[in-house]
Amino acid sequence: MESIFNSPNPILFGVGAAARAGSELQKLGCKKVLAVFDKGVEQAGVAEKVLSAIREAGIGVVIYNNVQADPPAWSVEEAGALGVKEGVDGVVGIGGGSSLDTAKGAKLLQTNPPPLRQYFGRTGVVTKPSVPLIVIPTTAGTGSECTPGGTITDTEKNIKTNISGVGCAVTLGIVDPELSAGLPKSVTASTGLDALCHCVESYTSAMANSISSVLGREGIRLVGQYLVRACNNGAADMEARAGMAKAATLGGMAMSGAFCHLCHDIGRSLGAKFHVPHGNGCAVTLPQVLQIIAPVKTEEVRYIARCLGAELSDDAPAAAVGKAAYDAAHRLLKDTGLKNMKELGLNREELLAAVPDEVVMQIEMEIKAFGGIAPPPLPVTRELVAEIINRAYDEN
Repeated sequence: MESIFNSPNPILFGVGAAARAGSELQKLGCKKVLAVFDKGVEQAGVAEKVLSAIREAGIGVVIYNNVQADPPAWSVEEAGALGVKEGVDGVVGIGGGSSLDTAKGAKLLQTNPPPLRQYFGRTGVVTKPSVPLIVIPTTAGTGSECTPGGTITDTEKNIKTNISGVGCAVTLGIVDPELSAGLPKSVTASTGLDALCHCVESYTSAMANSISSVLGREGIRLVGQYLVRACNNGAADMEARAGMAKAATLGGMAMSGAFCHLCHDIGRSLGAKFHVPHGNGCAVTLPQVLQIIAPVKTEEVRYIARCLGAELSDDAPAAAVGKAAYDAAHRLLKDTGLKNMKELGLNREELLAAVPDEVVMQIEMEIKAFGGIAPPPLPVTRELVAEIINRAYDEN
């Protein structure tokens, strides 16, 4: 089957790499940049490490520190307008996925006039090239440093949607594992499981290809080896932090061609409608999704289960593979302390009333956009999504 792999932008990877932010901006010819981050990154002192490196290079900095979780269009437009007003010639995003997606949108708006909603959509949206953008993740999860677009909340429709294309493209990603060292266990778990879902879903996608599969397999292996260590040892285990940072970047690369499916389809709805943290919303159904797709993706799920600690023979049937993957993923959620649906305060009836219809609608849009194919490896119905939600609600 013909498939498409979107080669990512350059990545500068390594402990201490963030110190090169200023010199890299100099290479791009920047004189004054818009720095985008949230107040948590600012209060932790992480943003200042990067800003100091930029200022030491003689580059002016305009700060936007009002990033919102699951960034709504209004906050992205606010950041973009500040950059236009100040006449910046570059944008730097520092933080988790919300900050990096806000920075991508702010870059877009430097040369493409608002409102942002006119650029929503994964395909068919034409935008003008814009100023250079450097993104510097402080979590190991989203892979946004190497994805060709960002996720924005459309507050008019109360859904998550995408921006993409040349207008918001990343110029350089700087991945410094040291920046994630101080993250609390809950954030390490949620973002790390987001990275796992990227890798798992792209590897089992109906649109998977030889390149995305190689990247996804290695990302899954790294998460299996390092996520629990990163959660439990904090800043003391830089090897684990580096391993998770690499897994997150590989996940971003893998999903750029194959795209994600059920865990993220459900997770996006949980985030937009119920404000569940993104990684948590995606991973909370992972055990059930793995078991459900095992009959059609048996060898892939066998590999995933083994990476997560399951012992499986090469001839174990699909049912046994699905159960082993379910058990291994369920154990990982427990070991990392991820909150389940009840602990998140979610109501089953509200979930069933909102999520299945939205997921099916999203997949129907993907089928139309991708010429008759969509990422899920099996037909998705409202009943299937409801089954996944019901099981996750009762079992996790």
